[in-house]
Amino acid sequence: MTNLTRIIICSLLTIGLVALFWTGHWGWGILGIFIVILAWVTVFFNEKMLIAQWYLRKENMPKAEHWLLKIKNHEKELISAQHGYYHMLLGMVESQRAPLKSEKYFRKALSLGIHMGHNVALAKLSLAGIAMAKRNKREAERLLKEAKKADKNNLMDEQIKMMREQMKRADRQQFKYR
Repeated sequence: MTNLTRIIICSLLTIGLVALFWTGHWGWGILGIFIVILAWVTVFFNEKMLIAQWYLRKENMPKAEHWLLKIKNHEKELISAQHGYYHMLLGMVESQRAPLKSEKYFRKALSLGIHMGHNVALAKLSLAGIAMAKRNKREAERLLKEAKKADKNNLMDEQIKMMREQMKRADRQQFKYR
């Protein structure tokens, strides 16, 4: 269902709610408030994205992918602020199967815009891991610095430290074989 359709339905529900209060049906009006609030929330937070995020937290990637693929046209079904998050979730799902193929999703998510700092840090940290896998140390270092800068609440601090340790180990192994 497109966002325009959702907005029209929510507006009609709001008008119906006002009519309920106007005619004196307070009991149904109070129940209607909860329904209208839920309907308006689905305009700004797509329920398919919320369910996919829940399955990602439970580490059930097939079901998360299933719910993400139910979004047929993300440009019409999601508001513009969610486009970056949609691509980031696709990148997280794809990184479980083929990490190097998930790079395009993370780059697209960053270009479309992600508003929360820890999510930007997560995307840049994932890109740094991909750069390390491609043996591109400079880009990985740059992305790790950007991830550290974006992570203002230090939620990804431990992962960034682990990534730096892996880079040091990779350098040591590279010198051993030369």
